[in-house]
Amino acid sequence: MGSSVWWCKNLVLVFLSLFFLLFGIETLVGAFHLTNPIEFIPLFFAACLIILISVVGIIYPAFQFHLFFKMKRPGKA
Repeated sequence: MGSSVWWCKNLVLVFLSLFFLLFGIETLVGAFHLTNPIEFIPLFFAACLIILISVVGIIYPAFQFHLFFKMKRPGKA
């Protein structure tokens, strides 16, 4: 933990997750502009799944960074 490969992996994961989060939000907004309910339902659930996976991809590195900085502080266990 803390190597340059670890930092790059987590930062790439964050940036990809942010990209897909924006893509999922754009897809969700696009789903609400549809007039056919048969097209709306799959697009709505797909957008929600993209957003959910993206949020997990953002939360995981956040916890990793928190753990890394918590362990680096002197005098803290």
